[in-house]
Amino acid sequence: MIKLGDYNTLRVLRSTSVGLFLGDEEGTEVLLPNKYVPEDFQIDAEMEVFCYLDNNERPIATTLKPHIVRNGFAFLKVAEVADFGSFMEWGLEKHLLVPFREQAQRMEEGNKYIVHCYLDEETFRLVGSSRINKFLSNENVQYEVNDEVDIMAARKTPLGWEVIVDDKHKGLIFDSDLFRPVAVGSRMKGFVKNVRDDNKIDISLQPIGAKMLEPTAKIIYDKLQQNNGFLPLHDKSSPDEIQKELHLSKKAFKKGVGILYRQRKITIQEDGISLI
Repeated sequence: MIKLGDYNTLRVLRSTSVGLFLGDEEGTEVLLPNKYVPEDFQIDAEMEVFCYLDNNERPIATTLKPHIVRNGFAFLKVAEVADFGSFMEWGLEKHLLVPFREQAQRMEEGNKYIVHCYLDEETFRLVGSSRINKFLSNENVQYEVNDEVDIMAARKTPLGWEVIVDDKHKGLIFDSDLFRPVAVGSRMKGFVKNVRDDNKIDISLQPIGAKMLEPTAKIIYDKLQQNNGFLPLHDKSSPDEIQKELHLSKKAFKKGVGILYRQRKITIQEDGISLI
């Protein structure tokens, strides 16, 4: 079955004057218009395409890579505000509609908002919503401490940054765990710091405990290589200096330096550290 709003791996069935017809194992066909047809296509070969509805509400395929897929979240810009909603730029010719009823706040042209994409069961159309909380749930959270997750920064709170975890759950990065710049819509890797009794998820931007050591040492080592083998950071450097240069806490920095020193990859001087 061809999935609208997502990537599909389909077989090239035949070439026509308007493009390629692609099909799945169930016999469903979709057109890939000529402007997206690669020069080196082969009949019966498989091709990965994104499928959605065109301006005439017909299923169509494209090789373009949209900014968002069905059941996902993205930080999208409003291209136009119409009488019935806002149209978002999502990397395809036909914009993604966010109806007024699905707007957490009235959207303005040119501004960007976090949007969820879903298939409307009544109209069978792909639409967007900025009412993101109704698409997130922490009822069935199954993470262990230090599990790596994909996160998107959603909004700043008095405690830190609320984030979307794996496009499914809500999490929080406390201000005390922030060692790099974060902005609304930022996507990054995170690590589960704690899952509380009420299933709220605390997220860290770096691994916890023993698992923290190797990645931290690599960050420092990579930075040394980028800076001709020397960094003017040491025990007396301020936490702000370390954070600005490496996006690490001073505690993480000292642990990483300790690992590199024991592995005899660096020397430690009064004015900084150097690669051996």
